[in-house]
Amino acid sequence: MNPHVPFFRKIPAGIAVALGLALWIVARADVPAAMATANAAGAADAFLATLDDSQRKAAVHAFDDEAQRARWSNLPVSMVRRAGLRMGDLKPAQREAALRVLAAVLSKAGYEKVNAIVEADEALREGSGRGSPAFGRDEFFVSFVGKPSATAPWMLQYGGHHLAINATLHGTNGVLTPTLIATQPAAYVRNGKTIRPMGAENDLAFALVNSLTPAQRSQAILGPVFRDLVLGPGRDGKTIVPEGVQGTSLDARQRRLLMELIAQWAGIINEASAAPRLREIESRLADTWFAWSGPTAPGSAAYFRIQGPTLVIEYAPQNLGGIPANHIHSMYRDPTNDYGRKPTGR
Repeated sequence: MNPHVPFFRKIPAGIAVALGLALWIVARADVPAAMATANAAGAADAFLATLDDSQRKAAVHAFDDEAQRARWSNLPVSMVRRAGLRMGDLKPAQREAALRVLAAVLSKAGYEKVNAIVEADEALREGSGRGSPAFGRDEFFVSFVGKPSATAPWMLQYGGHHLAINATLHGTNGVLTPTLIATQPAAYVRNGKTIRPMGAENDLAFALVNSLTPAQRSQAILGPVFRDLVLGPGRDGKTIVPEGVQGTSLDARQRRLLMELIAQWAGIINEASAAPRLREIESRLADTWFAWSGPTAPGSAAYFRIQGPTLVIEYAPQNLGGIPANHIHSMYRDPTNDYGRKPTGR
């Protein structure tokens, strides 16, 4: 257990077990950050070695390619074309090698979450009745911005409908923002097991809002109708004014719930990069705000936002398909360091 993250020990065991991505697991930095980046670069080089020249050219973009850096979306690839290599066009061995890169860049829990989102899209394809080519596990793309390296900066992009992983690695620095995770459906069944790709995010948020006192709720709840993403795709560089209840007004249990909720996004990247990020966020929790729009009954459709000096998380049901709580978009940003601009000097 990391001695630099003392509040992890205080998380009730029931919450940690029931909700999966426990913060004390997320923030273990068992592998040094430089080694984690070297491992990811090695996996990327192994993947690139499986490709022919035309595939490698399509997969690797210049590190100063700003258009490619911002070429991500929540929309299906039939509506917003991604650059890079389509997973469905790769041979089985190439596809497995691509997934090994993703596994090296992300934490174990983060990799499982991303796979659950991809499988939700496959469930959406299967349930469309038409076998729509706009959806499904084949319709995700992998690309690199910059040549993978243990020391020089580079970025892994992996995404498609309802997913945009933008992970910038630079030696000991790993930055996951901006990243979009989403899901439709919110729950599906695989091998007799119900999968909820964003279940912990949902459950923790409702636990937090329902832990608030009447005075705290009067500050946190902005209105009875849920909102859409404010800082979603295409909104790089935009800012919003903090709203809601401030961290200084939360008690110890509420702050633990808030940190556990934040970890669902911050803990997607590998543990070595997640640990310092979570410590940074915790150190400024007093200046972090929690805001809510919509009903507070668990299972209903509600928007929430977490905003701090280096953090914006949004969770937004989509008023499409008749069941908003079954179609969720979310964003994770650092307004001071999206795309890892600080460590790369860009």
